[in-house]
Amino acid sequence: MAKKAYPLRINEEILTAMQHWADDELRSLNAQIEYVLRDALRKTGRSKPRPIEPIIDPEDD
Repeated sequence: MAKKAYPLRINEEILTAMQHWADDELRSLNAQIEYVLRDALRKTGRSKPRPIEPIIDPEDD
């Protein structure tokens, strides 16, 4: 999936809260914002669930 840069203006208190949340979950702030947006889109039925990709063990070849 390609990523695209987007400038975001955000309230300082919200940004600080998001940074603390990201720190708690060991994510970058950018990854946390993307996670929250993706979760909101999924919960409201505005995006399709991502397909589950099988884990392939290279030793099985």
